[in-house]
Amino acid sequence: MYHNDPSGWGYALMFVGMALFWGLLIVGIVAMIRYLGHGMQTPHNVPSARDAAEKVLAERFARGEIDEAEYRTRLATLRAETAS
Repeated sequence: MYHNDPSGWGYALMFVGMALFWGLLIVGIVAMIRYLGHGMQTPHNVPSARDAAEKVLAERFARGEIDEAEYRTRLATLRAETAS
């Protein structure tokens, strides 16, 4: 009757199968790129909390908001807290 041609269900199954194939292939490629790219990140570029605090303190000293004695006292306090 159909002379070896797929029926409507055959076309639907082919469409679903191809959509699943391409979807899984794309998801696999994205996952592989994210996995391989994760190891290439360099955490050395991220400043630590102490470095950020020291920078803010130095900026306040440069603007004249605090004097040298207060700057040195606070800097020593920051460095003592992070050493512990």
